[in-house]
Amino acid sequence: MRVTETNGALKVHAVAGTYVVLLGFDLPHKDCDGLLGFSIHRLDRTGNEAGFLQGMKAFAETHPGLPPGSQFSTRAHPIQSFQWADYTAKPGHDYTYTIAALKGTPADLTVHAETSVRITTESPEGGTHDVYFNRGAAGSQAYVRRFGDRAPDKVPNNAAFIWLSRGLNEALEDFVRSSEPGRHGLRIAAYEFHYAPLLAVLKDALKRGVDIKIVYDARKDPLQKANRAAVAKAGLKQVSFERREPKSAISHNKFIIKLEHGRPQSVWTGGTNFSQGGIFGHSNVAHVVEEKAVAEKFLAYWEELAKDPPMKEMKAAVEAISPLPPNPPPEGTSVIFSPRASLDALNWYGDLAMSAKDGLFTTFAFGMNDIFKNVYRNSSAPFRVALLEKKTRPMRAGPARDAAEKDIQSLRKLPQNLFAVGEFIRTNALDGWLKERLSGLNKNVQYVHNKFMLVDPLSDDPTVAAGSANFSAASTTTNDENMVITRGNLRVADIYLGEFMRLYSHFAFRESLQWRDPKRPVKPLRTDAWWRDYFGKTERSTRRRYFARSEV
Repeated sequence: MRVTETNGALKVHAVAGTYVVLLGFDLPHKDCDGLLGFSIHRLDRTGNEAGFLQGMKAFAETHPGLPPGSQFSTRAHPIQSFQWADYTAKPGHDYTYTIAALKGTPADLTVHAETSVRITTESPEGGTHDVYFNRGAAGSQAYVRRFGDRAPDKVPNNAAFIWLSRGLNEALEDFVRSSEPGRHGLRIAAYEFHYAPLLAVLKDALKRGVDIKIVYDARKDPLQKANRAAVAKAGLKQVSFERREPKSAISHNKFIIKLEHGRPQSVWTGGTNFSQGGIFGHSNVAHVVEEKAVAEKFLAYWEELAKDPPMKEMKAAVEAISPLPPNPPPEGTSVIFSPRASLDALNWYGDLAMSAKDGLFTTFAFGMNDIFKNVYRNSSAPFRVALLEKKTRPMRAGPARDAAEKDIQSLRKLPQNLFAVGEFIRTNALDGWLKERLSGLNKNVQYVHNKFMLVDPLSDDPTVAAGSANFSAASTTTNDENMVITRGNLRVADIYLGEFMRLYSHFAFRESLQWRDPKRPVKPLRTDAWWRDYFGKTERSTRRRYFARSEV
């Protein structure tokens, strides 16, 4: 949901996802003299609660002397930015946000202008697309405040796992449990398939008489061994097929098709592996499409996977099932499967990214392919954001990796580009911040496992590409993969954009701390003209205009 309100000089643009509300502010340059920041008050009409949002920085003059990790009311210590977000919002809640531009002095803040917006957050379930993002950020101040320096499995009552899941695991189990014997069937394609509680839910459904068939990756160890052992232990071996051809590839899908009386009705897909680390560890999304035409294509694809054909036959079948859509794609939902005979699909994604007119947002779990480097170097979109697990794909130290990192750094210097790389706070020595911990649930990918791209998400014609496939050559020509392309669905775009910015802001800040001297205290809120670089030809000016939907 999107709402824009202007009261006097102050404009506010709000975008509501499920657990995130993005807020963009704009105040004319001539009104900014003496501006000390913005306060944000939230009225939750659904939960019958009200109060000011909080930040992590304070004025030196009025600092209350709270310990590291504390938060401060934005009424007394305002936000010194023209873009902010509420990451404590709840799905399906009716909120009113009142934003005030504050002037005066830190000890005597006065309201210069004030604007309110009323907006309702989305529920994960809605329409024909349901979207579930896990927390994907165990390394956070919020985790430490709640659970301290404890691994998730050391926190009583599964409280840490519930917090990390953020509803994704519950929705996954419900997707299975809602299957009725004699009515529903499930067809599963899995890469990592060894999360015992989920397999137990599937075993229970099988016992109840639900028609279940599974195809899982069994190409090479250690995953082959882990999947086989989990399937055998859960008693699912008799309904499972192994994907073993060819040895050089991986069967990277993570989807479940739900059938009703033998006919496909919906599909659970996305980038979330059926493993503890996938569900609770690094950042992931699950996307349910309740469209029969889409589910039919997934079923045709699953049936080919279950045959375990050699590569050449598989590629021919895949391209017959999912020919590339035109570019731009048609309104509604399209699908693209892999492996394919050429890189045409990867080039298709690159062309789609290059078509962005307003904004481009992409995640890269295993480095940025040259096709996308070209996009981020030459796109005409004025606002381009990238979220990376690491600066490069997995590479040994040496000249090749040095060159790849230099390439990324050159892209980061372009004023249209904002990049963030996964990181967490590793020390208590940074004044005002608590030392964080990772979940310990992942070995290879610690932070960003998402695979999605948003093209002009705040326009009236957004496109979202999301699924299991990394934007890479291997995902296109070698691996078993799926991607869902959704065009024109504002609700889906709003949810994905809110979550992208949540993760981007989280990791961008933590990455910036790696360059700071721990002995230097955190800079307090400023009393000078901090707002000046939000105007003119600057990165912050572009960000202000984008999120406030302003032209100047």
